[in-house]
Amino acid sequence: MCSGGHINPAVTFGLFLARKLSLTRAVFYIIMQCLGAICGAGVVKGFQGSHNYELQGGGANVVNHGYTKGDGLGAEIVGTFVLVYTVFSATDAKRNARDSHVPVSTLWFCFTPCVFLFNFITVLTVSIDAM
Repeated sequence: MCSGGHINPAVTFGLFLARKLSLTRAVFYIIMQCLGAICGAGVVKGFQGSHNYELQGGGANVVNHGYTKGDGLGAEIVGTFVLVYTVFSATDAKRNARDSHVPVSTLWFCFTPCVFLFNFITVLTVSIDAM
């Protein structure tokens, strides 16, 4: 990426594996990205106050009832793959402008129904459990 604006360590690691970043730069970026996340959490805690921040779990992700940690891990892996794939397809110098939308649109049409069905099943399960 020309701007160096990849703010996700997964994207940085992917670019390192593709030999588009040196090891030194990748480690530096990942350290800075993690420090940025810590500073961002501090800003959120400052705006929310300690009581609300702790009440809401401090911004930590949790897996909802009815799902295992493996389900959460699987969702993270799929989401991370889509993110990194999109970044790679958008920054590939070998692609023409006329066909640059093909991999992203293919993923979009495959991924969107899966997300819809996942959310539909979640809502249906929650609705049935609430009855």
